[in-house]
Amino acid sequence: MAGPFTDVLAWVVIGLFLAGAVLRGRERASARAVTVAAWAVFAAFWAALVPHFAFEQKSFVEGVLSLIAVPASLYVGWLLYDGRDSLFVLSKAIAVMGVAYLPFETIPALTMGGLALPSPRHVLISHTTAQTEWAMQLLGYDPTLVEGDQGYLNTFKFVTDGGHVILFSIILACTGLGSIAIFVGLIAAVDAPLARKLRALAIAVPIIYVLNIARTTFIGLMFGKQYMQWFVEEVLFLFGGTDPYKVSFYLSDRVISQVLAVVALVGVTYLVVRELPELLTVVEDVLYVVTREEYDLREALDLPDSGELGPGAD
Repeated sequence: MAGPFTDVLAWVVIGLFLAGAVLRGRERASARAVTVAAWAVFAAFWAALVPHFAFEQKSFVEGVLSLIAVPASLYVGWLLYDGRDSLFVLSKAIAVMGVAYLPFETIPALTMGGLALPSPRHVLISHTTAQTEWAMQLLGYDPTLVEGDQGYLNTFKFVTDGGHVILFSIILACTGLGSIAIFVGLIAAVDAPLARKLRALAIAVPIIYVLNIARTTFIGLMFGKQYMQWFVEEVLFLFGGTDPYKVSFYLSDRVISQVLAVVALVGVTYLVVRELPELLTVVEDVLYVVTREEYDLREALDLPDSGELGPGAD
């Protein structure tokens, strides 16, 4: 998140989505009003993140997606207000995503009875750092691991042939948690047997985990070893940067990895919906928001009905 304000706003959003999910089984009118309000606040949340992604992180992909999410969230809220009840599933999914993600983003380290407990963020980042270090060593590289700005060992130190020091830090965005939370939320939100939900998770989570370690290893080595110093002046101009040593980072992370991440998410989604076709309701709703056209993806993708999925299908 960009800071304390967006952290608080995120919890407000998730609280409203959770309240809407709870109310849906009791009072449909109240659930609709609360969930529509949640989508409006969600739009404000994305608007607050646009400058962070576009100007601080210099991520065109995330900046553009955040900007698009503002009118998209407002439009979803309007559709739900207008009676498109299938969007309650997407709303519930976002609530679960937030519950899975926000503790790692916002809960600090604690000291209880003299026992120091690391923050969830620290634990996850440390694990990802260790796995990335193992992958780099497997490929024959051995950068020095040093303490980063957050106060723990999460930063790889490279030294170029000219003696320039390059630091590559693993942060929460590098852990794959965001992508995993998306699928946890989607899978939890749909109405399907638990056995098939667990099988869907068993497909999504390991794939995302492995691809994420490959991503952090790739970015770390490309940046640390300066393997992508291509079109230096043009890339610096495009990203508004001034440090020529960051060109390999911009290309490997902001361009290649982020584009491939979108492709990977589409591929994982396809694998998951083959096990859990109920997710197509959410995908079809998203496509409707984007194109304003109705879709029947089950037939288009030649997916089985729930009754054809074996034990636990019904």
